[in-house]
Amino acid sequence: MRIVLLLLTINFFTACKSPQMNPEKISTAAFRLKPGEDLRAVIEKIVKEKAINAGWVATCSGSLTDYAIRFANQPDASTGSGHFEIVSLTGTVSVNGSHLHLSISDSTGRTIGGHLTPGCKVYTTAEIVLQYTDKYTFTREKDGSTPWEELQVKENNTP
Repeated sequence: MRIVLLLLTINFFTACKSPQMNPEKISTAAFRLKPGEDLRAVIEKIVKEKAINAGWVATCSGSLTDYAIRFANQPDASTGSGHFEIVSLTGTVSVNGSHLHLSISDSTGRTIGGHLTPGCKVYTTAEIVLQYTDKYTFTREKDGSTPWEELQVKENNTP
């Protein structure tokens, strides 16, 4: 009976190590922006330097003195100055085009959000963690489902 249990245990662990069970490799880029730096510009710079084809924002904490956010269904960004906490930053990043949304709050807690555009200047800090994988390639193309260039995901044939 012990031999049967041993063989079943070995078989189980051998099956778990099959190629279908290999975890996806995730890489991480962690960095801090300093006062006056442009939030979007620095993210795009890091994406280009690291040649990220398929990534996402894992987290961001920080503050801004100036914002430039394009609100829903508006052609241009709205801007403002003051002191704002970054409540959230989310989205996909790629050398082929990124799509980022930012939420900020003022000293009264009033919160606004929309598309992150150039012109968001860091007040004290912005601590950002991006994650990315070579398993996919993200592009932005018109596909007929909307009038805009939307995310297209291609799975790469990587071992």
